[in-house]
Amino acid sequence: MPLEAPYSSIEEQVAELNSRHAHHAAMDILEATLGDPMIGRTALVSSFGAEAVVLLHMVSVIDRTTPVLFLDTEMLFPETLEYQRELAARLRLTVESIKPDRNVTFLNDPNGMMHTTDPNACCTIRKSQPLKKALEPFDAWITGRKRYQGGKRSDLALFETDDASRIKINPLAHWSPENLQEYIDNNRLPRHPLVGKGFPSIGCAPCTTRVAEGEDARAGRWRGHDKTECGIHFANGKAVRKTETTQ
Repeated sequence: MPLEAPYSSIEEQVAELNSRHAHHAAMDILEATLGDPMIGRTALVSSFGAEAVVLLHMVSVIDRTTPVLFLDTEMLFPETLEYQRELAARLRLTVESIKPDRNVTFLNDPNGMMHTTDPNACCTIRKSQPLKKALEPFDAWITGRKRYQGGKRSDLALFETDDASRIKINPLAHWSPENLQEYIDNNRLPRHPLVGKGFPSIGCAPCTTRVAEGEDARAGRWRGHDKTECGIHFANGKAVRKTETTQ
């Protein structure tokens, strides 16, 4: 993204944005973001998962022409695909489905079982690489990450640099599960159908299990693996994934 005065770097711009919006509500942050020419062209990246409806609804209210990038790994639950279609139609969103390169998946994961032996590499070819390509036309992107989700997200800022090339915006960083539920109830929004079946965090079908009472909401993601992130998120320009495919 070409920088304009008074910013000499994206890091400087991100610091200013965090200072300026430190005490602003999520809706105000989105309105300012989507209307700021110095931030540039912005997309919302959504999994259409357990809590995705909050940001999707906010964007539909502010500017429903905002591009929504939906990562279809081709290993999602059927319920997620149906929820995506229904929600996009209801909110009249501009959604682009992003899928992995079939040549890459054929060469690296011809049997669709890579998730059992190397889930990091599986996420790389099915999520990280397709998203990286899809984000090339954009100067910024919006995510639904929150601090309460813990791990690498516990000190999440409202604005971050993404691989030193674009801005990442986390308008719900400070939200709690109660905030999310209140917003969903007040706006009479539909929840993902798997939420009521014990899936408070939803990813690909082979790598998502039900969560028992008392467990962390993300305990069902990559259960049994030393893995907490899919790899599409960066912290201070560094990818959080552990392995890469060379294809």
